[in-house]
Amino acid sequence: MSKPDVTYVTHNNGTKMQSIGLGTYTSLGGDCERAVKDAIDAGYRHIDTAYFYENEHEVGNAVKEKIAEGVIKREDIFIVSKLWCHFHEPDRVEYACRKSLANFELDYIDLYLMHWPYSYVHRGDNVLMPTNAKGEVELSDIDYLDTWKAMEKLQEKGLVKSIGVSNFNSEQLARLLANCKIKPIHNQIECHPALNQKPLIALCQKYNIVVTAYCPLGRPDPAKKTPVYLFDGKAKEIGDKYNKTPAQVVLRYLIEIGTVPLPKSVTKNRIIENLNVFDFKLSAEDHKILDSYNTGERLIPMDHAKKSPYYPFAIDY
Repeated sequence: MSKPDVTYVTHNNGTKMQSIGLGTYTSLGGDCERAVKDAIDAGYRHIDTAYFYENEHEVGNAVKEKIAEGVIKREDIFIVSKLWCHFHEPDRVEYACRKSLANFELDYIDLYLMHWPYSYVHRGDNVLMPTNAKGEVELSDIDYLDTWKAMEKLQEKGLVKSIGVSNFNSEQLARLLANCKIKPIHNQIECHPALNQKPLIALCQKYNIVVTAYCPLGRPDPAKKTPVYLFDGKAKEIGDKYNKTPAQVVLRYLIEIGTVPLPKSVTKNRIIENLNVFDFKLSAEDHKILDSYNTGERLIPMDHAKKSPYYPFAIDY
């Protein structure tokens, strides 16, 4: 099987990464391991995970197996993981990173992101969403600038090749850039036709920060026929012109508006299909149709964190 000619993006520190990646949120156990192996065989060289996903071990196993088989070398694959919210205290950051490295059984992580700008109280490494007696998530008030300073040390020590952020808004990015020693290379955000994030993408481009798009297909539910942009027939009409599926049309759209989409699948044919989006281009009219779905509605509003001074969605972008 010939592999698609996947394009790459170059970060502000010179590192390169494929313009699409395999998302692994909710991929667990053998399903996750198999999905990562299938993705590598299909030509993916960019795998996205996180401590919160509880599958770093499986991702690491799959990568090591493909290295052992001679399919890839370690330097061929770009692995992204993330610092979870209960590890934001500066003296916990290196500990958290080393925990992830131990899960992967690898010497370094290519890109380590701060998963959210706000933080939780630490009640144990595996208590990912600590709650109080009322069932409310226990927030802490650690400034993400202090967490970032500790992340800079990870890069200086060679534990990670690069650092970045996730779910940061325009004001948080500006404040970080004004106070950092090492500039973030990356901002990972929810992005799909219903939340196309064009103002934030434009700002990140101005700062020379690459944007990755999580939930790029809006968590499809065929039974409910949601999200509407995948099921109302318009994306199918566009796709028919190029012999592509509605999902491929949406992924192509996200690449063309300036993001690196992270479609998640554990199904081999879908994993292969999602990578085959580099042999066609959408027209201005196609973009107009896909732009029309932008309602600004989030799938992941994280309402429980609204009380944090660092909640990112209190402003437009």
